[in-house]
Amino acid sequence: MTETGRPLHIPVLRDQVVAALAPRDGAVFVDGTFGLGGYTGALLDSADCRVYGIDRDPDAIRRAEPMVARYAGRLVLIEGRFGEMDRLLAERGIDGVDGVALDLGVSSPQLDEAGRGFSFRADGPLDMRMEQAGPSAADVVNSADEAELADIVFHLGEERHARRVARAIVAARAEAPIERTGRLASIVRSVVPKSKDGIDPATRTFQALRLHVNDELGELDRGLAAAERALKPAGRLAVVTFHSLEDRQVKRFLKARCGEASQPSRHMPVAAAAPQAPSFRLVHRKPLAPDSAEIAANPRARSAKLRVAERTDAPAWEEAA
Repeated sequence: MTETGRPLHIPVLRDQVVAALAPRDGAVFVDGTFGLGGYTGALLDSADCRVYGIDRDPDAIRRAEPMVARYAGRLVLIEGRFGEMDRLLAERGIDGVDGVALDLGVSSPQLDEAGRGFSFRADGPLDMRMEQAGPSAADVVNSADEAELADIVFHLGEERHARRVARAIVAARAEAPIERTGRLASIVRSVVPKSKDGIDPATRTFQALRLHVNDELGELDRGLAAAERALKPAGRLAVVTFHSLEDRQVKRFLKARCGEASQPSRHMPVAAAAPQAPSFRLVHRKPLAPDSAEIAANPRARSAKLRVAERTDAPAWEEAA
């Protein structure tokens, strides 16, 4: 954050997200993954609206104090999880919002600060905890058995060499605990061949551990349902994903909530007497993607997809027990 309270970076698909949410005077929005406040700043600069910024990372909340001052009275920061946004808003007297933005990528400070332990590109403590509380990636790597590690890496990292990775981790930790990102990355690189696309062999294993440590896919499920409950009729949901696991989950949720799913959503009771009315309609049939200029300026944007849906006036779906 700069001294003026403006974000230091431009978030992926910023202009498309703002256009999708269509900010207007008097509207209320939620930036459920506040990070450096890029979407929030763009929304607040576009109209005399109000934004509730939610982030589970206490560093993000502290870092944003100048931005709160700059947008005095129009920006409220909440330390918490976006999966609980409806409750967090209700506690502040907000019973409905006009738009929700979710950016499911790791924030730049989390990746760039070696001490947070998210990146394999710079050596640091093997942490990866967004909330800086609870079991760390080092705890998982050094305590999970080989089968559990293989499942995590295969299912959350989509790494076809997951068993080989798990076996190498268990062998390495028998010599000494794995406590640094650099050591883990070296272990993975020693058993996973380089790919033709140039992606680092450690990428999928690090993604898997991050998703596991922070329960990111479970939080995404909860966040989509919470956004459904929080949005007013005609309110917009804009979700930016960065890998196929997240995108499939968002696509499946929206397809179900738009009444297009052939199978019931996990949030819909299996024994329901009748289908629930569609609670969303798709604004774009296909996801939006960054153009070549944005990818050239920010390589992290290359896999991003934006899905946008508009809330109907139907009740939020009942969740499965």
